[in-house]
Parts: sequence; C-alpha cells; structure tokens
Amino acid sequence: MMGPAHSLSGAAAWLGAGAAAAAAGHPMPWPVLVVGALITAGAALAPDLDHKSATISRAFGPVSRSLCGIVDELSHAVYKATRGPGDPRRNGGHRTLTHTWLWAVLIGAGASAAAVFGGRWAVLAILFVHLVLAVEGLLWRAARVSSDVLVWALGATSAWILAGVLDEPGNGSDWLFSGAGQEYLWLGLPIVLGALVHDIGDALTVSGCPILWPIPLGRKRWHPIGPPKGMRFRAGSWVELKVLMPAFMVLGGIGAAGALNFI
Repeated sequence: MMGPAHSLSGAAAWLGAGAAAAAAGHPMPWPVLVVGALITAGAALAPDLDHKSATISRAFGPVSRSLCGIVDELSHAVYKATRGPGDPRRNGGHRTLTHTWLWAVLIGAGASAAAVFGGRWAVLAILFVHLVLAVEGLLWRAARVSSDVLVWALGATSAWILAGVLDEPGNGSDWLFSGAGQEYLWLGLPIVLGALVHDIGDALTVSGCPILWPIPLGRKRWHPIGPPKGMRFRAGSWVELKVLMPAFMVLGGIGAAGALNFI
C-alpha cells in the first residue's frame, strides 16, 4: 500500500487496540490513546526503510535517504544469505527483512529498551521520529508542499508537548507497566503494531509480503504471504483509495469511541 493508507491503518489499529484494552480492564488514558495512535501511524511507514523511493526516505532529508540505502543493501544481503531453494533471485532488498514479524518485534523491543534506559531524551527522540512520520503519512498533501524544516519543527514541538502531558500523574507514562523504572516501556507496543499492520497491508497487494520469515514454508523461507490472487489489489489502486482508506477512518472512529467508553 501507499504511505497514507499505511498510516491510516496504523492509527486505526491502535485505536482499536485501545477499545480492546478498555474491554479487558486496562483502559488507556487519553494521552496514551492519542500518542499511541500517532506513533503507530508513523511506525506503519517504517518497514519501507528498504525502499529508496518510499515516503520515509524523504522524511529526514539526506539522513533518511542514506539510511534507506543502507537498509536496502542489508536486507538484500540477508535475503541472499538465507533464501531457500524455492526463493527467486532478487536485485534489491525491498519487502524482505524489514517486512517480517521478527523485524517488527526487534524494533519495538529496541524502542522500549531505549525509552526505559535512555531517559527523557530517548523518549523525545522516539516521539519526534514517529510524529514526523505521522505528519508525512496522515497529512501527506500538506507535507509535500511544506518545507522539511517546518515538518521537523512541528514534530519536535509536538514531541515536547506530548511528553510533558504523558509525564503528568495518571496520564499514562506508566500505563500497562507500573513497576519502578518501567515508565514508557509501553512505547514499543505501537511500534510493533505499526510494523505488523504495514506488513499485513502489503500482503493484500499483488506482490504479497514475507511476514513469517525466517519460518520456512515448503521450499521457501521468503514466502510472499497473501490472500488468493483474485482478492489482491495494486498499490495506489481504487480499492486502496476508495474502499480501504475510508474504512480505516470509520474503524478508527469506532475504536476511539470504544476506548473512551463512548459506546
């Protein structure tokens, strides 16, 4: 899928998770619901770090473009080193390493560890990166015609304000994990969810997505998981724009209402 659809699906998924958490007796304070939705919207773009033309490659100027090139080469190298006898040869790393459940879990765990052990500045950095990505995904039309500096300033300002809100007692810095020193441990959860939602979205497209790597399926380790061919669509097609994106907005609204006990 394209960047805006990925971000919308990520936000909708976190809002749905908020409704599920409320039903399970662990309701999210409203700052956690809002911040988590924004982080998930941003994290839902991150698996495309292996694609030099993706939205994320433009988000942070030369830094993100260079990083995308490095991740593309790394992903391609991992693919070549681990491909099974049934996996085809490839010329690049797109939709390989960063489009797997293992990558999602490792990135989320790394973010949680950074938030817990790195202190406030690590939390601010995580928020900044994902809020910039959320702007690029959810407000992509405005972001395209705005300067990068303006988008970065919005991300930095929002990160500072939202971190301050979360730090207030009862606002959620210790949501779900309330032990001493476990503040912001939950920050990895929306990052994992965003990456997995991205992978599921890509699995619905023509090329599928090797979400299950490194688990082998038959003669393949990089099996492109997806529904039957007749149910798949091309990225950017009318199905994505006219059906899925409106559906994500509706589902997100329902999830938010459930999370806040409005329904």
